Amino acid sequence: MTRRSHPEHAITTTVKVGLHHCDPLAVAWHGRYFEWFEVARSELFASRDLDVPQIRALGFRMYVVDARCRYMAPLLLGEVAKVTAWFTATAPLIKVAYEIHHATTGRWLARATTVLATTAADGTLLPTTPDALLTRLPVRA
Repeated sequence: MTRRSHPEHAITTTVKVGLHHCDPLAVAWHGRYFEWFEVARSELFASRDLDVPQIRALGFRMYVVDARCRYMAPLLLGEVAKVTAWFTATAPLIKVAYEIHHATTGRWLARATTVLATTAADGTLLPTTPDALLTRLPVRA
């Protein structure tokens, strides 16, 4: 299997599929993948000193405005997956890409993106990512 390389700032987390993640056939329910993307995205932002408390302290909030996922193979009860996340764009919106691979076989299971918009603390939508956030992000796109 050939994997594309990820940028240096990418982070990888590990997930073990529990019974509570599965449908009655012991296959990970498709909606759980978005929870795993959220865990990876949170770690990615934290690695840039942009965890929720830091973002709020800077006077901003972020909201997911678009989410897409392509599933390539199932993940089963008890299996372990690696979820990798990285930034692909930072302005005007922040775009994060994800890949999920089987931890043992390396099989590509899913790929996804989420797009986040920034607002002021009062909820006012900002037209582009503020400089206070951009200085902590690795990509200028």
